[in-house]
Formats: sequence, C-alpha cells, structure tokens
Amino acid sequence: MTNFPFPGLNLAIATPFDAEGRIDYAKLEQNIERYLALGVPGFVLSSGTGMHVYLTKEESKELVRRGSRIINGRAKVIAQTSALLTADVVERTKFAAECGADGVMVLPPFFEGPTDDEGIIEFYTEVAAAGLPVIGYNVPHAVGVTVTPELLKELCAIPNFCAVKDSSGDLGKQASLIRTGLPVMNGADHLVPFALWSGASGLIWGGANFAPRTALALVAAATAGEWGKARDIWSLLEPAMSLIWEGDYVQSVYAAAQLTGFGAGAPRKPLRPLSTDRVATIRAALGSLIEREA
Repeated sequence: MTNFPFPGLNLAIATPFDAEGRIDYAKLEQNIERYLALGVPGFVLSSGTGMHVYLTKEESKELVRRGSRIINGRAKVIAQTSALLTADVVERTKFAAECGADGVMVLPPFFEGPTDDEGIIEFYTEVAAAGLPVIGYNVPHAVGVTVTPELLKELCAIPNFCAVKDSSGDLGKQASLIRTGLPVMNGADHLVPFALWSGASGLIWGGANFAPRTALALVAAATAGEWGKARDIWSLLEPAMSLIWEGDYVQSVYAAAQLTGFGAGAPRKPLRPLSTDRVATIRAALGSLIEREA
C-alpha cells in the first residue's frame, strides 16, 4: 500500500473568476497567500468546489500549473485530473506531476462509464501508473459508482493508489470504509468532526474556503484529542457547513467566502449567483464567523 501523504486539512480552493467569467489568476495568488499565511497545509486545485467540470482542459491545466508555482513547496498540492476519457486523465496526471503536484484526485469513470469493480480497478491501475499518488473519489450520488470496503481494499493494493475521498455524506458508510484500516479522507462538510473522531486520515474541505481560521482550529483540537474544545469550535461552524450541504453547494461556498473576506467572485455559468434571500440565510448561518475570519 502506498503511504498516505495528505493528513489534516486540504483546502478544495474555489477558483476565482472575474466579472467576465475568466479565471482571475491575480486573485488566485492573493487567496493562496492568505491561506498559506494562516497555515493551510494542503490545497486541491481544480477541485469540484473550484468548478473543475466547468473549466476547459487547458484552463484546468493552467490552474494547476500556476497554483503549484505559487505554492512552491510551502504546502501539499493535490490536482484534480478527472476526465471522461482515461487517456485524458493520464495526460492531466502526468502534467500535474511535471508541475510539481504531490498527488491527484480522480473521479471513477462517470457518465455511463463502467460500474463493476473490475472496470474501476483497471481504470485506477492505469491512472496510478502515471506516477503520482492517487486519491479515488466516492461520490455515488453524482457518479453512480460506490466504493465499498471490499473495493477499497483492492484499490489500495494498486501501487500509487493512496486513499479514497468519501463524499457520500453517509457517516455510517464512511465509518465502514475507515474500519478497513486504510486511508479515508472525508469530503462531506457537515461530517467533519464526526469523521475525525471515527479515524478519517484527512480532510478535503470546500467549506474551509470561507472559514479557514476556524477550520484549522478544529483540526488542531481534534488532532490533539481535545474533543471538548473541538465540539465548541464545531458549534460555530456547524450551521453554515450543514446549510451549504443541503443544496447549491458551490454557489453557497462562493457566497459565504465573499461574506467572510475570502471572495473568489461569482461562480461561472451555468451556475448562477444565489438569490438575495439565500445570501441572507447564509449570512445568518455564518454568525460570528464573519468577524472571526476577518
């Protein structure tokens, strides 16, 4: 089994866009530097929260290239290299390696791709041969593929396959993956403290875009076994983290980040900015986080 290199918080950073919907690289650098100054130890570039599926192949690669250059070894870099064609995933993964990324996150084959275990194993074996540690992705409601404990064991036997990110949102099923003793990363914002308590190896956390100070404090308390302190910190985060998980996730992260001073512009079309009423609801859920994160 490949060693797990991504403990703690890995920020699924929102990709900034300007008023015309183009990637705002100056804002990307500004935001990365602010997150680094706070101590964020890992970043996911071209993440789902960063609108990977709404970036062209060239944009995604440029985002990985520039983001890796900005970070420049000061934190871990995970690049999402998911694509419909296996050859494209392999090409993107090799490019990420050339840019200095520490690993990649890859969805199983999607949009009527193979759903049998053998097909999934064959796919990840080919991707992992590109040379970087690979994080698989369990998001069955979006992809139609479920990573079971049995499949996880087979995947982790693949050289360079290092973990699975679980975004199922089902703590019981995530716990069953964790019980294998293999690396599992939580990707469901509303489950963060429970996943850490259950033994998750790390976090890929989109909601941390708008509350990085508080998210880091939670992880530090949990890592130190200070669960009472972690519970108190989670009471500040929970209203917003639960709210964004209910729907319009990406748009809600962008809106909340704008409110706490970590804005990345508006999400790219076809996603639309949230209604005034929804933004007001998010503001209320953020509560004291708005001042705490300033």
